[in-house]
Order: sequence, then structure tokens, then C-alpha cells
Amino acid sequence: MVFVCVFLALFMNQKLQKKDKIILFDLGVDNLSMDETLVMIEQAIINNQSITLTDVNAGKIVQLKEDNNLSRYIKNSDIIQADGQAVVWASKIIGKPLKERVAGIDLVDNLIELSHLNNFKIFFFGAKEEIVKAVVDKYSKKYSPEIIAGYRNGYFNENESSIIAKQIVNSGAHILFVAITSPIQEHFLYHNKDILKHVNFKMGVGGSFDVFAGKTKRAPLWMQKIGMEWFYRFLQEPKRMWKRYLIGNTKFLFLVLKEKFRK
Repeated sequence: MVFVCVFLALFMNQKLQKKDKIILFDLGVDNLSMDETLVMIEQAIINNQSITLTDVNAGKIVQLKEDNNLSRYIKNSDIIQADGQAVVWASKIIGKPLKERVAGIDLVDNLIELSHLNNFKIFFFGAKEEIVKAVVDKYSKKYSPEIIAGYRNGYFNENESSIIAKQIVNSGAHILFVAITSPIQEHFLYHNKDILKHVNFKMGVGGSFDVFAGKTKRAPLWMQKIGMEWFYRFLQEPKRMWKRYLIGNTKFLFLVLKEKFRK
């Protein structure tokens, strides 16, 4: 029985090490489910490895097509996942279907619970001071203060970047969540990768802290399932978001059609 369990564990680990990447928009997107992603991250921490994950949605794919630096940062990541439902739909239209959407905010929530179960420590970096503190307080009460390695707001000068990275490493964190807008969060992770290699798992999480703190509401589940989460976000801040979604979604649709008919 013990032999069988060991064999299955080794088989699963080997399967996950050989990640199935699907090329979409000249980007190697990992075809992993949520459960497979969690297992991979857990094993990386247990085996003292170092990996960086970047999730992409329609907006970020458009953005990286127009920003060579962001494209380089993302392609340098160890795991690239489809955070947006539109990317999953696009993969099916193009004929290279992804298993499922792995929403970044859901992944973060699952990893916080996983940290509680495995005694992993997390560093929360980003957002305004009151927001990140509210997130830390929320999960300290829900689980335990023991999962908190440290936290810091997301406002800093470029010359402070490496100092902050060293502070994160010195905190003893196994997991780092960077909640800053793109491409700043990707820039931070990429340019401090040598310092942050001592943190087992790194991930840019955008505006997730605002949702966890209750500042921004997340779309109802039915809207998430039909790919209308972006529209719910637009309804909350129409003046700020209309241009991003109207122009961004149009550009993404063009990219999908271009990819579909490209030889």
C-alpha cells in the first residue's frame, strides 16, 4: 500500500513537472486546472523551489502586444495562466482549448487557506496602507496571524525596489502576493528575481486586495461563469473603465480573429 502511494505521488509530480503549454497569441499558456496549480505550488514550497506565476486576461494580452517590456516579464514567468474567461473562449475558437479558467483571485484565496493548513507564511505587498492592513487583519482572524510573514503598501520609489525585495525575503515568506497595477507588479518581480528566488512562490494579483478588503465588489457567480465579470467592474466605475474595456475588448477580438485565421 505504501509503495502504491509513493508511486502515485511520484507519477503526479512528474506529470506536473511536464507542464502542458498551449501557444496562444505567441504566449505559452499553461493548461492546468485549479487543483493541478495548487498541487504544483504546494510541491514547490515543500521542495524549496522558486516559481513565479502570471495570469493573463483579455486586457493584459492586448497590453503585452503593445508593451515589449511587459511581454518579456510575462514570458519569463514559470507559470502563465488564463485568468479571464475570454481567454478560455478564445482558446476554443482558435482550436487550442484550455481546460478551465483559473481566476487569480480564487487562486489567492485557495493559497491563503493552503498556507493555514501547511504552516506556510505569506507576504502581502501592494494597495493602499488601509487596504492591505484590512486584508491582513481579515485573514489573521479567519485563520491565524501565524500565516502572515509581513505586509507593506504598494507605494514606493524605484530606488526602494531592491530594499523592499530584501525585506520580503528576510520576513521568511514562502508566498508573495504583489497587488499593484500592471506592468509595475511584473516589473518588480522581474527586476528583483535574483533576490526573490528565496521566496518559493510569487504572483502579481492586481486589484485583488481591494476585493478582499471589501472596497470593490466582485461580480456574482453567474456573471463570472458567462464571462461578464468585466462588465460588472465597468458598472462600478464607468468613467474610469469605459475606455479600457471598450477599446481593449475590441482589440482583443481582433487578435482572436487574427490568431484564428493565421497560417
